[in-house]
Amino acid sequence: MKKRLFSIASLLLFGFVSQAQEVKFEEYDLDNGLHVILHQDNSAPVVTTAVMYHVGAKDENPERTGFAHFFEHLLFEGTKNIDRGQWFKIVSSNGGSNNANTTDDRTYYYEVFPSNNLQLGLWMESERMLHPVINQIGVDTQNEVVKEEKRQRVDNQPYGHIIEEIKKHMFKKHPYKGTTIGKMEHLDAATLDEFLAFNKKFYVPNNATLVVAGDFDTADTKKMIKDYFAAVPRGKDIERNFPKEDPITKEFRAKAYDQNIQIPAIIATYRTPSFKTRDARVLDMISSYLSSGKSSKLYKRLVDEKKMALAVQAVNLSQEDYGTYALFALPLGENTLDDLVAEMDDEIKKLQTELISEKDYQKLQNKFENNYVNSNSSVQGIANSLARYNVLYGDTNLINTEIDIYRSITREEIRKVANKYLKSNQRLILEYLPAEKTQEKK
Repeated sequence: MKKRLFSIASLLLFGFVSQAQEVKFEEYDLDNGLHVILHQDNSAPVVTTAVMYHVGAKDENPERTGFAHFFEHLLFEGTKNIDRGQWFKIVSSNGGSNNANTTDDRTYYYEVFPSNNLQLGLWMESERMLHPVINQIGVDTQNEVVKEEKRQRVDNQPYGHIIEEIKKHMFKKHPYKGTTIGKMEHLDAATLDEFLAFNKKFYVPNNATLVVAGDFDTADTKKMIKDYFAAVPRGKDIERNFPKEDPITKEFRAKAYDQNIQIPAIIATYRTPSFKTRDARVLDMISSYLSSGKSSKLYKRLVDEKKMALAVQAVNLSQEDYGTYALFALPLGENTLDDLVAEMDDEIKKLQTELISEKDYQKLQNKFENNYVNSNSSVQGIANSLARYNVLYGDTNLINTEIDIYRSITREEIRKVANKYLKSNQRLILEYLPAEKTQEKK
């Protein structure tokens, strides 16, 4: 009886969450192609202004990598009406915060202000789009900033080059073969004209989505958006025609070396589809099933019970065009890298031949439901999701409906997708080794 009452309560809560978490929004286009999304929430006097540009590392000239990430920094340098070095001071002195980030697929800028400073946030983003000052002083300054960031976050970080090594081997044609931060020699060699051309091509209204989320008056906000952004000239339409990768039909191996580590790592990596696909969502669930939390299958098996690994992780690194699915482990004691691969393969084989238990399936559903609720729990998170779903998925309302995709995934689909993508003949086995030591056995 208690179990039945609990189940009924869970269903009622599930229904409440589904209703309460709906994110309402309005979207429209300006004549110059800028896509605008408004999400009004007057529960707190806070507002987020955000712009996502559909430009990332994959859009770069392969001889000039790192431009998109470089512009994440460069476009804070100043504008025609904002003096150099004043951007962050203006934001903080008006009670706000701001930041930006870049991936291989997009670049995102945002400010969070008290709602009485919405106009300031809109003006600043319009200044970034219409009047950026791109000169040699700014380029030289940010070049040093990016180099220091690369030293701290990549070069001097243990295991910091793993993603770079995976991408280098998994992608031979598509620009995902490069890194988001790029090569420093490419930035050193770039001319000011090349930076100006990159800005003119990609940081234009028809390649951008503006989101305003939080406490605002809709009519006033629409007027301000028109006043500040309508005058920004439309850019040329951007055509993308990236080369397709050949299928991987035979397992291949590679080695990489890292002077910052003492313990080797093994990574089994599979090429997977775009995050727009249903299969990518199934792979998300498989990742969670295998390694999310101490009760997950790989952690329990390799770390907890057999004590063969210091750490283990399964992750679906899904992107706009392709994804990579990676199984990662650090050996413990006398266990070899190949021992870990065999153990991970055994768990994958179970996924491919057996249905996961109803209990594990329900645990997955609960976890993804919780992730959904958390992602929409703040105005700032909602702004990011609205921009991302519009720019990268072409469907803003996925903020409300993507959870339905996860809810509809079955145990049979999990088995089917594991069979489709996680085959041993479709992968890279990467040994990531200490640079100064000879590995006697795998």
